[in-house]
Amino acid sequence: MKKDVRSVISILDLTREEIESLMDTADEIERDPEAFSEVCRHKQLATLFFEPSTRTRLSFESAMLSLGGSVLGFSSANSSSASKGESVADTFEVVSNYADIIATRHPKEGAAYVGALHSSVPVVNAGDGGHFHPTQTLADLLTIRRKKGRLNDLCIGICGDLKYGRTVHSLIEAMQRYSGISYVLISPEELRLPGYMTDKLKAEGAEYVETADLEASMPKLDVLYMTRIQKERFTDEAEYQRLKDSYILTPDKLSSAKKDLCIMHPLPRVNEISVKVDEDERACYFYETYCGKQMRMALIMFLLGLTKDGAREVPKAPAKMEPKKVLRDVISCKNPACISSTEQELPQVFELADEEKHEYRCIYCDSLVRYQ
Repeated sequence: MKKDVRSVISILDLTREEIESLMDTADEIERDPEAFSEVCRHKQLATLFFEPSTRTRLSFESAMLSLGGSVLGFSSANSSSASKGESVADTFEVVSNYADIIATRHPKEGAAYVGALHSSVPVVNAGDGGHFHPTQTLADLLTIRRKKGRLNDLCIGICGDLKYGRTVHSLIEAMQRYSGISYVLISPEELRLPGYMTDKLKAEGAEYVETADLEASMPKLDVLYMTRIQKERFTDEAEYQRLKDSYILTPDKLSSAKKDLCIMHPLPRVNEISVKVDEDERACYFYETYCGKQMRMALIMFLLGLTKDGAREVPKAPAKMEPKKVLRDVISCKNPACISSTEQELPQVFELADEEKHEYRCIYCDSLVRYQ
């Protein structure tokens, strides 16, 4: 990242204390939105969306406009110079000269990280392939805190596409900072949580079970996080068709659920939650979108160093541990979804993950490669 510029690529780029402060700001915004209506006057947000989006892009734009700022950008790669072959690095070098902050979505994992390396203004990852989606997680955390009254001592069921579900990966990373959290990971065998995520759970001693049975898991859950099977991440259409209807939540399947269950979904849904569930008072997925705008307002203010009462010093990034060992351009990432597979002249950089197994982790997409 460029010196003295704070970006949010992963939810782990924010400390627990900072997330709590963002939620407190979101609560202030809910109580008195007018008090925040001029905070970002004369500030510009660039939305660089190389992949289709409705909720996230409009939520960012609505957030900035509600803070008194303005918006510029594009909503698909075809309407940008990416269609001419321009690199992510060059796009961010240029656009950071036009805006005060950038929100970006890209189909390649690690693209937001590369963008931040070449931006002179803060970058917010609005989704990079099947990797991370930190601002959805901020919306999720605020929803849980408001609906359950706490962020600890919860049993969280996550159902559907856990392999490609970037919202799932970000939510798990965030919840690991709270005590008393257990997970029920519900998915078909082919869509189980990636190894780099289960490795993190094991390393932190987290309590989790993997199962394919949603109904049997229902009675113990405090939160149920449903996800769609993501067609755009599949390279095999037949495999998608076989798996797309793996889980469909209906009122009948909720008969054994807790009365205060919080039912969530990052949206868009296809058919994994019946519209009949919308009438259930436990359905919180549309409320999540409401929380998402307020959290994005809070995050924009935070990264720009602004408060409703005036400017303050832009927050410094938390200190990070130095990697044990780094390899550059010695090995290459085998993940076809990694930004390193398409970005021109991007160095191949790996950090040591497991010395005993001779495993290295790609800094862009977290994929593991063995090297001796």
